[in-house]
Amino acid sequence: MKKTNKNSLIYMAVFAAFSLCAYQTKKFTDKPNDPVYNNLDQSVSPGADFFMYANGGWIKKNPIPPAYSSWGIGNVVQEEIRERLKKINEDALKANATAGSATQKIGDFYYSGLDSAGIEKSGLAPLQSQLKLIDQIKDKNDILNAAALLTSTGTRNIIGSRVDQDDKNSSKMMVQLGQTGLGLPNRDYYFKTDARTTRIRNDYTGKYLPAMLALSGLDDQKAADEAKSVYNIEKFLAENSRKLEDLRDPYSNYHKMPVAELNSLTPDIEWNGLFKQLQYASVDSVIVGQPEYYKAVNKALSTFSIDDWKAYLRFKLIGSYAPYLNNAVVEENFRFAGKVMRGQKEQLPRWKRVLDNENGLMGELLGQLFVKEYFSEKSKERYVAMVEAIRESYREHIQKLDWMSPETKQKALEKLNAIHPKVGYPDQWKDFSALVISRESYAGNVMSARHWAYMVNVNKLGKPVDHKEWNMSPQTYNANYSPSNNEITLPAAQFLIPGIKDEEVDDAVAYGYVAASTIGHEITHGFDDEGRQYDVHGNLKTWWTPQDSVKFAQRAQMLVDQFNSYVVLDSLHVNGKATLGENIADLGGIVLGLDAFKKTQQYKEGKKINGLTPLQRFFLGYSLGWLGHERDEVLANQILTDVHAPGFLRVNGPFSDVPEFYKAFNIKKGDKMWLEPDKRVKIW
Repeated sequence: MKKTNKNSLIYMAVFAAFSLCAYQTKKFTDKPNDPVYNNLDQSVSPGADFFMYANGGWIKKNPIPPAYSSWGIGNVVQEEIRERLKKINEDALKANATAGSATQKIGDFYYSGLDSAGIEKSGLAPLQSQLKLIDQIKDKNDILNAAALLTSTGTRNIIGSRVDQDDKNSSKMMVQLGQTGLGLPNRDYYFKTDARTTRIRNDYTGKYLPAMLALSGLDDQKAADEAKSVYNIEKFLAENSRKLEDLRDPYSNYHKMPVAELNSLTPDIEWNGLFKQLQYASVDSVIVGQPEYYKAVNKALSTFSIDDWKAYLRFKLIGSYAPYLNNAVVEENFRFAGKVMRGQKEQLPRWKRVLDNENGLMGELLGQLFVKEYFSEKSKERYVAMVEAIRESYREHIQKLDWMSPETKQKALEKLNAIHPKVGYPDQWKDFSALVISRESYAGNVMSARHWAYMVNVNKLGKPVDHKEWNMSPQTYNANYSPSNNEITLPAAQFLIPGIKDEEVDDAVAYGYVAASTIGHEITHGFDDEGRQYDVHGNLKTWWTPQDSVKFAQRAQMLVDQFNSYVVLDSLHVNGKATLGENIADLGGIVLGLDAFKKTQQYKEGKKINGLTPLQRFFLGYSLGWLGHERDEVLANQILTDVHAPGFLRVNGPFSDVPEFYKAFNIKKGDKMWLEPDKRVKIW
């Protein structure tokens, strides 16, 4: 973690003030290219459904395209990014690039993905060596060795291993083991009995599993028989897997033990040898997230036959590489994963699928070229300054809290001051020199890239934490907070609003769209129900007084209850406990962004743009970040698998807790957006 000393804080404050002034002196008047006014549906009352008031006009004009399961601002940004990446790739294809250069790797990967004739001709050839290894399994040790090899090339199976920071000693990289091994999104899909989940499960067992196994080379009868074996293993693992909300407790998911103790926990698994197969060197202790899962794996090795395990690993392999193989495999995979699970009507064009895959595997290679072309230094300065404006707003909020003791406040301020922001793009790029890419095989390139990424992770073991490393590429429309590093990562793409230049976005919209929904949100994650349990150095450690922890929990429970009450689809409610961290971050981001915005010239002048006050534009700017709509299949999946509430509730939910929202849009008792004052949540 990079510590922030007093002098650097003074510098950042001065820099923030200077940079923000540069934007605040720009005059905005009524204009046709208004990113919030043009999206309004003024037939909807703000007090009835603010999300639809803010975004309904856009939603009416923009139905979900057939190839998508949802459509919103993130998709539109992604379309712009795809077009830019397409140009980068097409230029790389034409270049006579030096072997081993970034341009060669980008161009050859793109070529292999577009080579549909070559992909069709090769069939399952890229997987043959691994299929052969699976076919030759004779005992438990062979099962584990095959699982280790599959893990090292990116195929998820019974072993969920990675190298990551020790939650209680953030300066140390440790081997960690977590639950994994399922084919459906999570454990609930194996047990819920509602009609929607039952239909998905029946398709999975009766159609998808047999079809994929047949496509892997088995005859139809054997494929049908082995599909039952695969499902039986998965269901057994699901029975011993934790629920979504239970995975959010860092203490209950932390079990550090010597390898000898792990061997005792799972006597049929000799971990020293398995770690060598996984290419880990000198492992003396590990962190096990869910010990009961690995006890179940140990039992499953004896409960199920060798043939059952062959079927399971065979399915894991072909399922993992299905999007990159011949058309029959691709189509069946899309039928289930795209149509049944997500409601998509058709696939994306091949070039988009290849770019998305390349971006996921080689994002920083593309990112180096992307930021040179598409992210200005002036934009970076604006958002670096905005981070400091939010940080100052948070300081003020902490100091004014009436429920927190001076002792905890002091430590909270220390942690806040130490949060390190990564803005736009890395100062130091990843080294891709060991990655080998050719034009021979698309699936082969995917396997090579996955293995490269696996080895990058493996080689972190025993080395100092690299605080300069990014976990997202600059062209990613997302952001995050790392509790172990006490840092926020804000990629360049996250600041983009489609169809408008950054300098044309007024502060009201920018503070809602970026300062509140992204910067304030991510910083608040350091103080949500999970992040607050990590100290200034990123260690899982109690630093709150017991009394303050109780007071926090009481306020957090109000937010759990509020979101539990929201019905999303059919009888599906939001899981308030599972989504609590994100809901705290949303609410925190809004109030921090709002108070930071109140210091700007635009807010103080109070001039309207297109009939909207600065305060109204702030709330609309925040809503812009969640503009979009989803198919029912996606909403149902999100409720079961995601720690984020649906987008419309990430607007309507927290806004109902913010007094200034009521004032800005004249929300009255009796309106659906109204919450009684004693029910409104105030944490930060």
